[in-house]
Amino acid sequence: MMQMRTHTCGELRLADAGKSVKIVGWMENVREVGSNFAFVVLRDFYGTTQVVIESEEMMAIIRDLNKESTISVEGVVRERASKNPKLPTGDIEVVPSKIEVLGRCRYNSLPFEINRSREADETQRLKYRYLDLRNPAVKNNIVLRCQVVAALRAAMTEHGFLEITTPILTASSPEGARDYLVPARKHPGKFYALPQAPQQFKQLLMTSGFDRYFQIAPCFRDEDARGDRSPGEFYQLDMEMAFATQEDVFAVLEDVLPPIFAKFGTYDVASAAPFRRIPYNTALETYGSDKPDLRIDLTCKNVTHLFENSEFEPLRGQTVKMVDISDCALTRKQVEKLLSDCEVQSGSKAYWFKVDEKGELAGGIAKFVTGLRSQLEQVLTLAPNTLVVVAAGAAATKSAGVLIKTFGAACAGHMDQERYEFCWIVDFPMYEIGDESGELEFCHNPFSMPSGGLEVLLKAERGEIDPLTITADQYDLVCNGVELSSGAVRNHDPEIMVKAFELVRLGEEDVKKKFPAMYNAFCYGAPPHAGIAPGVDRMVMLLAGESSIREIIPFPMNKNAQDVMMGAPSTVEQKQLDELHIQITAQEEE
Repeated sequence: MMQMRTHTCGELRLADAGKSVKIVGWMENVREVGSNFAFVVLRDFYGTTQVVIESEEMMAIIRDLNKESTISVEGVVRERASKNPKLPTGDIEVVPSKIEVLGRCRYNSLPFEINRSREADETQRLKYRYLDLRNPAVKNNIVLRCQVVAALRAAMTEHGFLEITTPILTASSPEGARDYLVPARKHPGKFYALPQAPQQFKQLLMTSGFDRYFQIAPCFRDEDARGDRSPGEFYQLDMEMAFATQEDVFAVLEDVLPPIFAKFGTYDVASAAPFRRIPYNTALETYGSDKPDLRIDLTCKNVTHLFENSEFEPLRGQTVKMVDISDCALTRKQVEKLLSDCEVQSGSKAYWFKVDEKGELAGGIAKFVTGLRSQLEQVLTLAPNTLVVVAAGAAATKSAGVLIKTFGAACAGHMDQERYEFCWIVDFPMYEIGDESGELEFCHNPFSMPSGGLEVLLKAERGEIDPLTITADQYDLVCNGVELSSGAVRNHDPEIMVKAFELVRLGEEDVKKKFPAMYNAFCYGAPPHAGIAPGVDRMVMLLAGESSIREIIPFPMNKNAQDVMMGAPSTVEQKQLDELHIQITAQEEE
């Protein structure tokens, strides 16, 4: 044991009664019973121990301290008269002969009560994160993260992968998000970029002859925050395999992840291999989302053809999708509240009707669909006590997906929450029409191999097929409605790469300029290779049962990408700017 202590605060048991011990930690609480009698709760990383003050000398020391001061206690362990079965150390207490102050808390009041810090305002929690992390519930999430990362490393090593670190300072490349740029002092006017992902480096490792690579990789993207995405930086289990197919990648993760989820998760049930494979278009048509939560048994049905001439204007001539929910006991008020919540999420108004106990259509838009009952029964189950929610318009698919998730969770019997359900979303479109440009753009990842290779690209170039019908050997890993990762079989052939970029108006010289290392490396003979990169932060968030990713990151930024604890981003001295040849032309007022 360390010289500063003989035992931790979570270690002593009844068998230790009579021993002389030395424990250290934070003074969590003090309860004075008399002038020279008090109970002190001492907390360290491992747990808590009760210390009983029974002398004027010891009381004088304790009375002079604020809570959260760190102290050393030397004394004798004895059996407690009033035991606490809820605590591992609840059978014993320590009677001190010596108390030493190690680190005095100089504030009479704290920003929040440590053990209830999760109830505090988030800004306060982030500003005083070092206090927030003293809360065992918060600390345990970080411990879980460490355990999961260690398990991932061990599993990947067992599968023959080498852990190789890739550069943090690199070149800017167009990979879908904004770069964080770092000025190069020795090269005025030029910048490094922090990597959005180790994408190019791991592919270059494959061309270098390494067969299986992985790392717990830091990634940097200047993106807005979401519940499942932290701004600034995040970590992923980055992996790549040479001479590999999509199924090879699937086999590795289907072997690595379920045991880790079953062992460390809030729920101890996880999908067994093989995970379900769902084509992208099928996922949208069936679940209204490319991130379906398969714990929910609801699906959407396309009934557009029935409403071409509907009397109800919001449905007339629109795309119409319906979700039938059997044995739904929600009241009208509850249904309309949930529909309102869905409208906020999807930006599209939704409607409803139900089948009452007598089997009659009632409520909501029932009068506009009663005449279509026989046709609807061919695609919907309209048994008594069935609720049907309706999405319509250009955003019908997205709206239907939101309805499924919302009502699946709200209606009893339609969601098996206590499990982890994985699936692969496959056959993503290679191209899409850009919202801003109105022109053909890459849909997912420009480094993916198009299904059909060069031949299908040439057909698109000749106008024989629509490029929007080209699929890519891309895949997403989804768990409980959360996208854990995107991956792909890579485009390792320079000729196919150039042709893929030509369809989005970029020629060979553009490819050479934007991706010089990859293009040149592939010209020296590259193996077929494939990979994926599950997000560590999202994985741990699911395992911990948290809804916000900030709960499992030791020092997270706030939603505005600010570190309120450290004061970042911050201004710098003019001397530093001069060294970097940077001039600030406009500065935001604080």
